[in-house]
Amino acid sequence: MMDRRSLTRAAALGLVALASAACSDSSGPDGAAEARVTLSLAVPVASGGTAQAAPGPAGVFSQTDGQNTLEITRVAMVVREVELERMFEGDCMNSGPGDDDGCEEFEVGPFLLELPLDDGFEAVFSIDVPEGTYDEVEFDIHKPSDDTADDLAFLNQHPDFTDVSIRVEGTYNGEPFVFLQDTNDEQERALQPPLVVGPDTGPVNVTLDIDISTWFRRSDGTLIDPMTANKNGENENLVENNIRNSIDAFEDDDRDGDRD
Repeated sequence: MMDRRSLTRAAALGLVALASAACSDSSGPDGAAEARVTLSLAVPVASGGTAQAAPGPAGVFSQTDGQNTLEITRVAMVVREVELERMFEGDCMNSGPGDDDGCEEFEVGPFLLELPLDDGFEAVFSIDVPEGTYDEVEFDIHKPSDDTADDLAFLNQHPDFTDVSIRVEGTYNGEPFVFLQDTNDEQERALQPPLVVGPDTGPVNVTLDIDISTWFRRSDGTLIDPMTANKNGENENLVENNIRNSIDAFEDDDRDGDRD
């Protein structure tokens, strides 16, 4: 039976709160009980709009509008300051490790997220989160440069991401392409209803859904040549907005890609 994931192509980041009895027995520095929260990646099979998407060979996302064919073999994103914000607190201040700003931080970064292009979840990292209510996920899509020690350390490992925050590789109508974006963009996504972490909540999951099927697609569903969306290209702003609008966050306890 086909579910919503067969109708929309997505790349998802899952925030999985494993509130088991063992986790609830742990406590933070102030004695508050904590639960383990794991950050995961997932890419469900999907299609959407006039441009139809379908699973291709392993690690390939394929999409066509009837006249043009897009195949994506790599989607990589530089991310930093991944945080959960506690309810009734202000915005996360990106002040570094710790939770003094009312946020629980997964990772400072920058770090590279390679979005999996086949179905399934992949754990990235985890933290112990104090019991409570969290109503927002925040993270930065980040363009690393050579002006900070953290960025320099990252670029030593990933030199092809100098001044690049997103890299997409593949073919368009059989011709190879590399799409690069250099945006610095803070992402804030409300959790509605809020995420409750406690000893009696059971397993809790939040999916941060990134619908890559919309990135290189116009509003009428026709495909965009990714090369025309590179810097100063005619479709640069359109694709940048598509990427920004492709991100959603929602509770997804059964991890099926649907809002609970």
